Amino acid sequence: MAGRANIPTNSSALIAIIADEDTVTGFLLAGVGNVDLRKKTNYLIVDNKTTVKQIEDAFKEFTAREDIAIVLISQYVANMIRFLVDGYNKPVPAILEIPSKDHPYDPAHDSVLSRVKYLFSADSVASDRR
Repeated sequence: MAGRANIPTNSSALIAIIADEDTVTGFLLAGVGNVDLRKKTNYLIVDNKTTVKQIEDAFKEFTAREDIAIVLISQYVANMIRFLVDGYNKPVPAILEIPSKDHPYDPAHDSVLSRVKYLFSADSVASDRR
């Protein structure tokens, strides 16, 4: 169908993760981790030594890769690159913000939730009726 995003079917699609060490370790233990032939991983561990530039680069790399279907990002990390997360509008890979052990989830900063609220707000419904 035209306009639909294609997920590669020749091999399974991956989940990428950008988060703190404990969160990434949990997902790696669950089997999410992958290292390809070029030694590229599908995760980034963010700590106090990680620069915003490194986070931006990882986000751009993960969202550009065709073998990744979902990018999980800790919400506090997403807040560091909020302009990139909010500006991302492709359906695949999907961007999901998750809580971390030290930083609780705040629905006010979730980009997906804010888009859903906009879609069901009175302003967007009224503009569609014009």
